[in-house]
Amino acid sequence: MALLGTLINGACILLGTVIGLFFTKIPEKMKQTIMNGIGLAVLLIGMQMAFKTENIVIVLLSLLTGAILGEVLQLDSNLNRFGQWVETKFKSKSEVSVAQGFITASLIFVVGAMAVIGALDSGLRGDHEVLITKGILDGFVALVLTTTLGFGVVLSVIPVLLYQGTIALLATNIQRMLPEEFMDMFIIEMTATGGLLIVAIGLNLLKITDIKVANLLPSIVMVALFIAIYQAWF
Repeated sequence: MALLGTLINGACILLGTVIGLFFTKIPEKMKQTIMNGIGLAVLLIGMQMAFKTENIVIVLLSLLTGAILGEVLQLDSNLNRFGQWVETKFKSKSEVSVAQGFITASLIFVVGAMAVIGALDSGLRGDHEVLITKGILDGFVALVLTTTLGFGVVLSVIPVLLYQGTIALLATNIQRMLPEEFMDMFIIEMTATGGLLIVAIGLNLLKITDIKVANLLPSIVMVALFIAIYQAWF
């Protein structure tokens, strides 16, 4: 079953979030200290990913065009409105918006080599080991994030299932249509670009900046376009 690994990954995130919700009532002073710790950890995760780049021009162009697209589509405003709607439906009260929890968790869980390679292994060979390992890691991360970012973290299950599930189901076609060289470069530069967005999230959590990360999300998609152009020309 091609989707087994993805479903286990999603279930681990759900379990971690549910457990994490029991710890959201901790004292505000302690919560702020934990938030600072999470911000530092998120910053480190993003930097480790960003330093993997082998072509900074592709990352730069992806961020530039992605930012333009995000601003035109007003992704930040739309996601915040969606988050406010969710808050009213579930009567969720938190100093951190649902949208922030959703975007933070989604980027950490979706961006990276394990998500792509694991989904391809599931679809091509029925080998779910990578995604199960990723699921266990994601579950612990979801637990920690939920303690301070709240209910929004659980919504990250949706992009995880859609993204990894689509790759797993289309794995045979992806392998046939896309050269291995393209996939290798895409994983590296997509990871690096996503890593910079995660760095931005870490800075926001530490209240150093107020970057509208949602408006930069199209950058991850633009990576594929610029890699295709690069490989066609060079």
